Amino acid sequence: MKVPAQESESNSVNFKRPELLAPAGNWDCAKAAVENGADAIYFGLERFNARMRSQNFTESDLPRLMDFLHRRGVKGYVTFNTLIFPRELAEAEQYLRTIIAAGVDAAIVQDVGICRLIRHLSSDFPIHASTQMTITSATGVEFAKSLGCQLVVLARECSLKEIDKIQQQIAEKNASLPLEVFVHGALCVAYSGQCLTSEALGGRSANRGECAQACRMPYELIIDGQVVDLGNRKYLLSPQDLAGLEILPELVKAGVSSLKIEGRLKSAEYVANVTRVYREALDRVKAEAGKKFSVSNQEKSNLEMAFSRGLYTGWFEGINNQELVHARFGKKRGVYLGEVIRIRNEKVALRLEAPVKPGDGIVFDSNRPETKEEGGRVYAVEQKGGETLLSFGRGDLNWRRIQVGDKVWKTSDPELDKQLRQSFAGENPKFQRPIGLEIYGEVGGNLCAIARDESGNIVQVESAIPLAEAHNQPLTTERLQEQFGRLGNTPFCLGRLTNNINGDAMLPVSELNRLRREIVTQLEELRAKPKRWELRQDAAITDLLPTKETSPPAPLLQGEGGKTPP
Repeated sequence: MKVPAQESESNSVNFKRPELLAPAGNWDCAKAAVENGADAIYFGLERFNARMRSQNFTESDLPRLMDFLHRRGVKGYVTFNTLIFPRELAEAEQYLRTIIAAGVDAAIVQDVGICRLIRHLSSDFPIHASTQMTITSATGVEFAKSLGCQLVVLARECSLKEIDKIQQQIAEKNASLPLEVFVHGALCVAYSGQCLTSEALGGRSANRGECAQACRMPYELIIDGQVVDLGNRKYLLSPQDLAGLEILPELVKAGVSSLKIEGRLKSAEYVANVTRVYREALDRVKAEAGKKFSVSNQEKSNLEMAFSRGLYTGWFEGINNQELVHARFGKKRGVYLGEVIRIRNEKVALRLEAPVKPGDGIVFDSNRPETKEEGGRVYAVEQKGGETLLSFGRGDLNWRRIQVGDKVWKTSDPELDKQLRQSFAGENPKFQRPIGLEIYGEVGGNLCAIARDESGNIVQVESAIPLAEAHNQPLTTERLQEQFGRLGNTPFCLGRLTNNINGDAMLPVSELNRLRREIVTQLEELRAKPKRWELRQDAAITDLLPTKETSPPAPLLQGEGGKTPP
């Protein structure tokens, strides 16, 4: 898959393409993100990240991971987005030193003290203020900037109008920072970074990366001591999943710098699927600037199959709690196929609302998602008039547990999963990023080619032999595009090519091929050079701590020294 090589001048003038940031809980997810068009990935290490249940990466993985990402023109951000206890500060400092030395592109941070520590260790290492900081205003952005942050991830609760207002106010105060928003994935019922439910109910703090997802459990609504009958609406704290696909043009117009996909606990297929949908949609927004943007049924279906508790625009278009929380289920559903209208001869009849085929996995929803639900793989699909008959393998279903009126959801599509796995299988690059070429020369002189990639890397190569006068096949723009565009199995595709050759000149094809290979080699070497951030060897966490002479003794907390403060 290739990024469009060239865009018209009119389209690019008013369009600043935001970064597409994808999650990576492991190596396969990182590859899935890169090969499906992510501009950057975010990932956690073994400690201090808000998804401790994810497989995550190790400190020793960092050099290889960053080399892989940078060779592909992709940035990598480490999530350092939990609150840190005082006894962990020494370990946190060592982790940060490793991260900075490995050439990571930024750390995503929640703890204000860690921002201070990073800036003490390095004057230039980028800090991104995590959504866990609950920044919902221009004042919050100003505060993040005072901590040394280079980017702010806004709380998920911000609407488009509020994002516009924040942009306007920080510009007026000369406190502008790039803003990042979550564009897809799970939503928390609480304000970002402020949920204490998991800690209160089960002793697992969400601010320590151990969220038990209490919001996905069924609850009763009790008013004045009486249980309110809400029918099948029991998941009162479980929002639908965020899907900002249909409002991408508005997010671009709002000047958002980065669009973030949630999902470090999700599969590589999820990452590939969602990243590809948003990559292609963003490219379409750019290519069709000014035209009406629409989301296809296939895109919506792909997102639902990736993972869906229902898809909604979240808070982007304002507050509508009844839409945000339908309360009927709190787990993955997928694509809605229809209701069971008849059961006969171990076949289910329904009026189909979405495609289904043999091999797909389905579940029967009887409005009791807290119980074990019946489901299985479709064996055969038959059309009878306006109805569709689904049959299953012998003994696959307990037919006594399936009723007329049950909703039917497609939860698995092996064919789609296979396509998604193929998108990041193997070692050869599948997603290519454009390079621009400028070609110079004249008869008797050497041909000079200057190549630029999207990251700003520039290389210049020259032919080993001079250009000769062409009698029948001069180096036209088309001929140069043909020769320099042969970039298969490389991370690059040919973007804009400018031909500045004077007169009718020619060069052997073998020499043009050598120049093309040299461009690829030099660009890859430039990309692979690790970022060299400042890292002060003489700095330490103790420099930031109050001395015993200047600070009063801290009271002992229960469990420390066996005493309880009065």
